[in-house]
Amino acid sequence: MNLSAELLTQCRNRVAADVASLRISFERSGDGSGLARRRALSVSAGLRELWAAIFPNSESPGITLLATGGFGRNELFPYSDVDVLFLLENDKVAEHYRDAIRTLTQAMWDIGFRASPATRTLKECDRISVDNLEFTIALLDRRFLVGDNSLFQKLAADIMPSLYLREWQTIVQNLVEIARARHKKYGNTIFHLEPNIKECPGGLRDYHVSQWLSLLNRLHDERVWPKPVPSLFYGTHTDLESAYDFLSSTRCFLHYRAGRDENTLDWHGQDEAAALSIGLETTGTSDPAYWMRTYYRQARTIFRRAQLLIDAVPPPRRSFYKALRRKRSPIAGTDFFVEDGRIGLSQGAEVSSAEDMLLVFTHIAQHGHRLSQYAEDRIAEALPVLAVQLPEGPYLWNALRSILLGPSAADALRTMHALGLLELLIPEFHGIDSLVIRDAYHRYTVDEHTFVVIENIHKLRQPHEDWEKRLATLLPEIERLDLFFLALLMHDTGKARRTGDHAIQSVQLCEGLFSRLEFDNEEREAIRKLIRLHLDMSSAMRRDVFDIETIRRFADKVGSPQQLKMLSLMTYADIRAVAPEALTPWKAEQIWQLYISTSNVLDRSIDETRYHVASDPSVLERILVRIPQQADRLQSFLEGLPQRYLQTRLPEQVERHVSMCAAMRQDPVQIAYRTVRHLHEITVITNDRPLLFADMAGALASWGMNIVKADAFANTAGIIVDTFQFTDSYRTIELNPSEMDRFLASLREVIAHQTRLKTLMTARRHQLKRSQSKVNVETRISFDNASSSHSTLLQITTQDTPGLLRQIALCFADEDCNIEVALIDTEGEIAIDVFYLTHNGAKLDETKQRTLSLALMESLAEEPTTA
Repeated sequence: MNLSAELLTQCRNRVAADVASLRISFERSGDGSGLARRRALSVSAGLRELWAAIFPNSESPGITLLATGGFGRNELFPYSDVDVLFLLENDKVAEHYRDAIRTLTQAMWDIGFRASPATRTLKECDRISVDNLEFTIALLDRRFLVGDNSLFQKLAADIMPSLYLREWQTIVQNLVEIARARHKKYGNTIFHLEPNIKECPGGLRDYHVSQWLSLLNRLHDERVWPKPVPSLFYGTHTDLESAYDFLSSTRCFLHYRAGRDENTLDWHGQDEAAALSIGLETTGTSDPAYWMRTYYRQARTIFRRAQLLIDAVPPPRRSFYKALRRKRSPIAGTDFFVEDGRIGLSQGAEVSSAEDMLLVFTHIAQHGHRLSQYAEDRIAEALPVLAVQLPEGPYLWNALRSILLGPSAADALRTMHALGLLELLIPEFHGIDSLVIRDAYHRYTVDEHTFVVIENIHKLRQPHEDWEKRLATLLPEIERLDLFFLALLMHDTGKARRTGDHAIQSVQLCEGLFSRLEFDNEEREAIRKLIRLHLDMSSAMRRDVFDIETIRRFADKVGSPQQLKMLSLMTYADIRAVAPEALTPWKAEQIWQLYISTSNVLDRSIDETRYHVASDPSVLERILVRIPQQADRLQSFLEGLPQRYLQTRLPEQVERHVSMCAAMRQDPVQIAYRTVRHLHEITVITNDRPLLFADMAGALASWGMNIVKADAFANTAGIIVDTFQFTDSYRTIELNPSEMDRFLASLREVIAHQTRLKTLMTARRHQLKRSQSKVNVETRISFDNASSSHSTLLQITTQDTPGLLRQIALCFADEDCNIEVALIDTEGEIAIDVFYLTHNGAKLDETKQRTLSLALMESLAEEPTTA
C-alpha cells in the first residue's frame, strides 16, 4: 500500500517544524540531554501517526513497533539514526506484513527520519548471535511504541529475562571485549587533541556501557528483570549524570555545527564550543583551555566508572589453579582484602581511618592492584569525614614516599587524584587538575602529564630500547630517589598560575608542603634546585650539545654529578610525557650525549671541539680496524670534522662515509638513504658550495618532505657531510616504492646543478602551499654571541611550513652568512631551529644581526617561493 502524498507532506512539514523548534530551544538553553529526550518523543509521535495510516486496526495483532538503541532510551540527537524493531509473532505474520513494513520504512525516510529498521520474530529474539551482539545490546533499551502490546509483553516479560540470564556470561564477556577493543583503538586514554566524544574512552559509549553492565549485573544478582531506575533527568544529579549532560550538549552542538552525525571535537570546534559555553552552567564566552579542562574532567568521570565495571567482569572460564587464586588475602590491619587482583572491602565495613586508606594506596603502588567499585565508592563516601584527620609530618611523608617508590605509583596516584584524596594530602596539586596546555604538541593535561612522567621513570626498571638501557643505568645511582619522585610530582604545579616562570612558581608552591612534611633544609633545597632547573636541559639541547661553551654553561648551572643524573632522567621522562611521539630516538640520544659531555666537564675532562688526528690518533686507529687499507683516506676525511660528528656516528657509518667520499672521483655528489624508525634519512657527501644547504632543503620540500632534524659538518678539505631526517607528508615513497630512484636522482641533479631547483619546485608548487594551522605561532628571532667562542648563535621559533628551511637558508646566503652548524627541531606545528653562523669567518656584529633579522622576518611572513 502507498501513503497519500498529502499525509506525507503534512508529516514532513511537522517534522521540519519540530526540528527547527528543537534547534532554537537548544541554542537558547544549551540543554543537550533535554533536546535528545524531546526529539525522541517527537519522532515517536510521528511514527505512531504513520502507523495509524498503514494499520487501520490500532492494535495490529501479531506485529508491534519498538524503539531500540538510543531511540529506545529516549536519547535521540539531532542527526542520530532512528533505530526501530518490527517485532512479529511468527514467520507467517512476517510475510503478511512485509509490504506494510516496507511502506512504513520508506515513509520514515520520506518525512525526514534516518531510519535504521530491523525485523525479527519472537523466536529470533530468543537467541543471540555473537557476530551481531549489537542487536542483543540494543534490546536492553527497547521501548514500546505502537502495535500489539501483548506481543511486546511476551518479549519483555518472558523471552528477554530468560535469554539474558541464560546467555549472561556470553553477552557480558563480548560486551567487555568490544569495549576493550574500542579503548585500545584510541590508545586506552581519554587524552586526545581532537577526541571523538561518542567513541573515545570517557565518551558517551562508555556511559552506556556502564549502564548496560549495571543492568546486567542487577539481573544476574536478582534473577528478575530490574525495575526501571527513576529518570536521571529529574532530582539530584550525580557526577556521572552531570558528565553525561555535558557530553550530550557537546554532541548536539557538533551535530548542528556539521549538519550531520559528526562526533569528533576538532580543534576549531573546541574554540566554537568554548565561545558558546556549550555544556557549562555559565553563559557567555569561555576560554578554550578552560572548556577543554571541563571536558577532560567529565570524560575522566565516565571512563573511570566504565573501567571499574569492565574490570569487575570475571574471566570466561576458570581453571582449578585460578579458582584457588580467588582466595581472599587480607591487607593487614584493615578491612580491605585482595581477590582476583582487585582490592575489595568487606560488606558493611566502613572506611574509618585515614591510615587504612593510605595503606591501601601503598598496596596499589607496590602491586598494581585496582580498587573494586564497591571499595572505591566507600572511600569516596568517607573522604569528607576523614579529611579532618589526615596525617602530616613524618607519618604522611613515609606514606607518600612508599607510594611514590612503588612500581605502580602512577596508577595509585591517578586513583587518589580521581577520588580527591591527592588534593586533600597535597592541596597545591589541585590547581593543575585537568589543566590544559592547549597547543598541537601537548597531548595530556598537566595532572596526567605528571603521572606519565613518574610512570616513565618507573618503566626504566625494565628498559627495552638501547637508549632506555643507557638511561636506566643512572637510576640506581640516585641517592634520594624519594625526593626525586616528589620533585617530579610537584614540578609543574606552578602552571596553575598561568603567568610567569612556572618552574619558579612550582618551587614557591612547594614551600607549604615542605613545612607540612617537616623537611630539613637539605631536603628542601634538593627539590627546589631540581624543579628550578627542570627546563634547562631541554633548553641546552636547543644549542649545539657538542659546543664546549654550551656544555660549560650548562655544567655551571647543574653544579654536581648527582644533580646532573636526576636532571637527565627528569628531562627524558618529561619530554616523553608530552605526547607519545615527542621523544624521538634522536632526542633521547641528545639527552645522553649532553649528559656524557656535561659529566666530562664536571669531572674536568673534555675533548676538543674539532677532531685533529695528531691530537687524538686513537679514534683513527679504532676505525682503521675496519678499513686498514684506507688509512690515508680516513685521515683526510676525519681531519677537522667536529667532535659532534664522531660522537653521533657509529664506526660502520664513518666507514660508509669514507667510501662515499672516495667515490666522489666518479660522481661528485654522493647520497645515501635509510629509514630511522618512523623517519626517512638522507646523507649527502660532496664539495661545499654556496646555497648547497638551501638547495637540498628546497629539493626535499618540493617532494612534500617535512624536515624535522638536520645537521651539517665540514672537514678541513671542504667536504661536507649533511644529514636530513624527514617525514613523507604525502606518503609518496610508501605508496609508490618505484618513485625512490626518481626521488634520489632529482636530489642528486639539484645538488650537482644539473636541474634548476626552480623548475622542480614549480612543478610541485601545490605541495608547498600552507595548510590551515591549528596554532598560530609568533615568529621569534634571537642572537647570542656569548654561547660560542667562534660563531653567532641564532635561534628561530616560528610556524612550521613547507619549504621553511630553504627560506631561512636563502636569507643566510643573501646576507653572506655561513652555516657552521644547523640544529633543526620540530614540536607539533612549531619549528625551533638553531644555527651557528659566521660572516667572513667571524661572528656577526650588531649591524649584520639587525639586517639578517629584518630579512628573515620579511621572508617568513611570505608564502614559500619557487624562486
